[in-house]
Amino acid sequence: MRAVYLDNNATTSVDPDVLAAMLPFFTDQFGNASSAHAFGTMVSPAVGEARRAVRDLLGAALDQEIIFTSGGTEADNAAILSALDNADGRDEVVVSTVEHPALLTLCAHLESSRGVAVKRIPVDAKGRLDMDAYRAALGSRTAIVSIMWANNETGTVFPVIELAALAHEAGALFHTDAVQAAGKLPINLNATPIDMLSLSAHKLHGPKGVGALYVRKGIPFHPLIRGGQQERGRRGGTENVPGIVGLGRAAHLASLHMDDDLNRIGELRDRLERGIAQAVPDCAVTGDPCRRLSNTSNIAFNRAEAEPILMQLDRVGIAVSSGSACTSGSMEPSHVLRAMGVPFTAAHGAIRFSFSRNNVSSDVDRVLDVLPGIVERARAVSLFGKDRAPTTERINS
Repeated sequence: MRAVYLDNNATTSVDPDVLAAMLPFFTDQFGNASSAHAFGTMVSPAVGEARRAVRDLLGAALDQEIIFTSGGTEADNAAILSALDNADGRDEVVVSTVEHPALLTLCAHLESSRGVAVKRIPVDAKGRLDMDAYRAALGSRTAIVSIMWANNETGTVFPVIELAALAHEAGALFHTDAVQAAGKLPINLNATPIDMLSLSAHKLHGPKGVGALYVRKGIPFHPLIRGGQQERGRRGGTENVPGIVGLGRAAHLASLHMDDDLNRIGELRDRLERGIAQAVPDCAVTGDPCRRLSNTSNIAFNRAEAEPILMQLDRVGIAVSSGSACTSGSMEPSHVLRAMGVPFTAAHGAIRFSFSRNNVSSDVDRVLDVLPGIVERARAVSLFGKDRAPTTERINS
């Protein structure tokens, strides 16, 4: 029986075309792209081609606005630290409470080690940013705002263009973590006020260990990794040519197929949600129903723990993920769901289903065939018991 992989927000499979593009750079074309001899000049055009493909995916104006990194985490860190290094008299960072740990962990470190003031903007029950709180947080000491384009757990999409314009009114830079948005939403950075953007190849059918940071021309930038003069002196270290080529090919394929892929994926996601709603009582979709990634569905199953649901789905060949940290021995649910005010008994039973272009209709059928019984069994052994009142109305408020 076909394995069903519905954890594509965690990582995607490498597209066969991406792998084929990468393979020559592990064998015959193994040269250092910074070398002046033939082995280097043979591979450097491929790096340039990949840069153009990422530029096109993002709608950036110039090739040199794209800096290759080891992934989204490095790109996020580089953006924040560079902005603080260049911000004369500004020592505050504004983020949302539902950012990825790549950002929140850095901000907590900056608070404790450098005395940076971090303002965390709350969200409502749908995961939408509190715009009044956001406006109030901006001021003369704000160095940079960093708000994700789309949330990795719920798929909620933030109004980053509006947020960037407001940040500029306060004289601050604006960065967005677009790791989940790139390749899933149309992006035209040249028509926005966004200053910096992070992405990661393995979220769009590229290889792991490579990503990019967009830095708009004219924005001062201090490198996070210093060494050689690679990336115009903005990111030291020998170029990961196979990874960069893979990112470029993945970006090209995403640009080519985005509209068709997302329409089809959205139909699969919606059919899954309708089927679960009909077959499983006392559950609800979290996130903004109107502004949400078409591939992402986070469903809270009240009075169940996510861990036994995940384990039983895995036993029948279905891979999904949980928003809670229960598998690490903690009883704390996801920081995203906590920030949204999802009730405790529901947050612990939240399961994320995330689709990609590789998913087909039979994947949905398979989940709908086995999930109702799995949830019923999980509730039978739940620590929360059977007598708790339903919380669906609260989740959907």
